[in-house]
Amino acid sequence: MLQIRPVSDLRNKFPDIEKIVNAGEPVYLTKNGYGAMVVLSLEEYSKLTDSVEIALDKADRLAAENTERMSHEEVFGNLRRKINAQ
Repeated sequence: MLQIRPVSDLRNKFPDIEKIVNAGEPVYLTKNGYGAMVVLSLEEYSKLTDSVEIALDKADRLAAENTERMSHEEVFGNLRRKINAQ
């Protein structure tokens, strides 16, 4: 079930928030009735970011092995052409 709590619960009811997060569920925190942040376990956060970190590491390795550099216009122009060709 979606857990939406006021940000004050992070301080006042930390054990409850911790239990939910450790069960693998995110807790959405609000401030003055608006979304403020999401609390995740380290494991869940890693699931979201590990593939990005791997891709960035690969890009760094490829950049180190290759001296070719492309401008912003070249990169996004190539992407737009590929998207529009589909």
